[in-house]
Amino acid sequence: KGVANFGDGLLLLTVRGAKTGTPRTYPLVFHRDGDHYVVAASKGGAPTHPDWYRNIVAQGGGEVEVEVEVGDRRFKARALPLPSGPERDRLYANHAETMPGFGFKDYETKTERTIPIVVLEPLAASVAA
Repeated sequence: KGVANFGDGLLLLTVRGAKTGTPRTYPLVFHRDGDHYVVAASKGGAPTHPDWYRNIVAQGGGEVEVEVEVGDRRFKARALPLPSGPERDRLYANHAETMPGFGFKDYETKTERTIPIVVLEPLAASVAA
C-alpha cells in the first residue's frame, strides 16, 4: 500500500482548547461517510480519551466548530461526538474495516472505555468549490 495510501487516510484536525482557547492541531486517521469525515478518539486504545476529544466535548460537542485540512483542502466543520449507540457502533466498525492496518479492532480490546467516534460535518460556507 505504501506511504501515499497512508497519507491519503490522514487529516489534520485543529481544535481550540476548552480552557485556553489555544488552537492545537492533531493528525488523525479518517474515513468518509457520505460528505462527512469520521475519526475515532482511540488514543491507541489508552484508558483515557485524547485531549482533542475532551476539548470538543467540554465545549458542547455538536456545536463546536473545528478546522479540517485534507490534502490541499482546508475547511471549517461541525464536530459531532458519538460516545455510544448504534450509529457510533456502525461508524467504528466501518473505520476499523476501512483502515485495517491501524489496529482499530485491537484498540477496543485494550481498553474498558467505549472509543468514541467524531463526525466532522463540513460547513457549506467554508468549503471552497
